[in-house]
Amino acid sequence: MTPGRPCARPASASEPDPTAEKATKDAMSNATNVSPAHSASTASTLITNIAVLVTNDPSLGDSSPLGLIQDAAVVIEGDRVVWTGESSKAPATDNRVDAGGRAVLPGFVDSHSHLVFAGDRTQEFNARVSGRPYSAGGIRTTVAATRAATDGELEANLTRYLSEALRQGTTTFETKSGYGLTVEDESRALRIASAHTEEVTYLGAHIVSPDYADDPAAYVALVTGEMLDACAPHARWIDVFCEKGAFDGDQARAILTAGKAKGLYPRVHANQLSYGPGVQLAVELDAASADHCTHLTDADVDALANSSTVATLLPGAEFSTRAEWPNARRLLDAGATVALSTDCNPGSSFTSSVAFCIALAVRDMGMTPDEALWSATAGGAAALRRTDIGRLSPGARADLMLLDAPSHVHLAYRPGVPLVTQVWRRGERVV
Repeated sequence: MTPGRPCARPASASEPDPTAEKATKDAMSNATNVSPAHSASTASTLITNIAVLVTNDPSLGDSSPLGLIQDAAVVIEGDRVVWTGESSKAPATDNRVDAGGRAVLPGFVDSHSHLVFAGDRTQEFNARVSGRPYSAGGIRTTVAATRAATDGELEANLTRYLSEALRQGTTTFETKSGYGLTVEDESRALRIASAHTEEVTYLGAHIVSPDYADDPAAYVALVTGEMLDACAPHARWIDVFCEKGAFDGDQARAILTAGKAKGLYPRVHANQLSYGPGVQLAVELDAASADHCTHLTDADVDALANSSTVATLLPGAEFSTRAEWPNARRLLDAGATVALSTDCNPGSSFTSSVAFCIALAVRDMGMTPDEALWSATAGGAAALRRTDIGRLSPGARADLMLLDAPSHVHLAYRPGVPLVTQVWRRGERVV
């Protein structure tokens, strides 16, 4: 989010306890963020010889939103960051890792993906890039394949793409249902996803189910009734595709309001294919994010800039569909909080690479490399209303990556190059 703006957020079991985090910070021995003494049962690890450390905390580094520290080090204890600063001032630790002059960044926070699916839409993509325009109708192809898949097949597909994303630096991801569109298939998608992430979104309102093509009102009643009852125990969020060919503003409001009554927090697929009510609805209902935000009026931009709703931009979709790029510069200049995410899905954005999306945002959406990185880390955390991820400062979760480069700018400067050499999640090296 924009530095200095508070971000209201729902409680989450995955977030650090604020009292405990304050106690940790208070225990630091000086203003350079020295770690408190570690317990005998918890080993501490120093990562040192870092060319530049991105903390996303301006109070720790150069006062920019990225909070850059040159010639830096970071100390991990358990699953948390407990110290950051210059290498020469690093405290003694149990273990030591030499970063070899590489840049260290927070892990990417991918706040919008659709990974519980089966099937392939290669032919659709090939036809589209050969001249046929994209529409929401292609979702039905994946719905049929997903319904026919076993639980094991769906989970194997999910874990395949999660591993792919992890190797590229993504340490937190959100994913949705939306390719089942029956009570049974939506609930099993969420059950499978919830075994792999706490950021799970109920998207029964992806499109009107083909089974209800002649009676959309009955499908809305199902989504807000029996399907919601079955899905709510497995999800944190509720989402709706508010778009021509999917759900109009009144239907979307009814769906999101029903979800809120069940304890699910709203997100909205908004203004992707055309101008519409999605962004205004997201702000009205205090949705955590309005996603896509391609077609915006001045009133939409103002609404986002004066709310805690994050504008999540998904350039992989525009790349794949050859659609108009979202104008990130317009949103940023207005003071809106912007996130970048992959929208990884089998139809319109089949990429798991946040780094690729950063490069697209810099080249085609008016973002600087600093803004794009912040949006893919701290911005994604804001879109999930999380404060324990997307940053590398004392108390944060120890999710980070090492780049085979001296600066984060190389993510845009060297597009398509696999720069991530190490990934640490919850304080453990996983790549």
